[in-house]
Amino acid sequence: MKLQRLLSLTRKAIDDYNLIEEGDRIAVGISGGKDSLTLLYALKHLQLFYPKHFELEAVTVDLGFEGLQLSTIAELCEDLKVPYHIVDTKIAQIVFEERKESSPCALCAKMRKGALNQAVKKLGCNKVAYAHHQDDMIETMLLSMIYEGRFYSFSPKTYLERTDLTVIRPLMYVQEADVKGFQNKYQLPVAINPCPMDKASKREYVKRLVRQINFENPGARTRMFHAIIDGNIAGWPDKISHERNMEENKQ
Repeated sequence: MKLQRLLSLTRKAIDDYNLIEEGDRIAVGISGGKDSLTLLYALKHLQLFYPKHFELEAVTVDLGFEGLQLSTIAELCEDLKVPYHIVDTKIAQIVFEERKESSPCALCAKMRKGALNQAVKKLGCNKVAYAHHQDDMIETMLLSMIYEGRFYSFSPKTYLERTDLTVIRPLMYVQEADVKGFQNKYQLPVAINPCPMDKASKREYVKRLVRQINFENPGARTRMFHAIIDGNIAGWPDKISHERNMEENKQ
């Protein structure tokens, strides 16, 4: 995928759900994977011409696993002229050594988000951008249906009242295959995930399931995504009309 296509899909999500407003200070959560680096790349280049002015900060929560290399990511942020911050934690030690969690992903995610939110508040940010793409939203929907018995997926925009932060997901229209293509084309410096649960979670199982369903029923992935965005899920913002977008961008 070329940069122009990435920017087009990212801007569509931002405009459809009013994800960015004038004067926003946005922290991009950087895990080191292809998704978060693609999001950073997209928002930085969008920042150059988007009619609403916003600032960017890049933040990585270091969980404390040995072997995570962040130097190349720091270099990318320097090249993009985005301030980069690393938050050191002992989350890996707590989850795997002290608590010895048999299903550690939920606790790890909760602690990681807490550390990220605390850090971005100190930076004066009012929004946090997560790199969840279209496939993530479909997988979350199936996870919720299979394991929780409810129809749910990530919202494009979520206000966190306790922290006074808004979470946005500008890559919601981008497919994972396109992210992979973008990573390869622009040689993004992806950091290898040292977590022992990588590729061994329920989400990985559902990822394979979606792939199989779409193989046997071509187009099923796209239909599932449209079921999500048209599904009247509680807490989802309404889409903004094209006419309203045009008026807001003129102001």
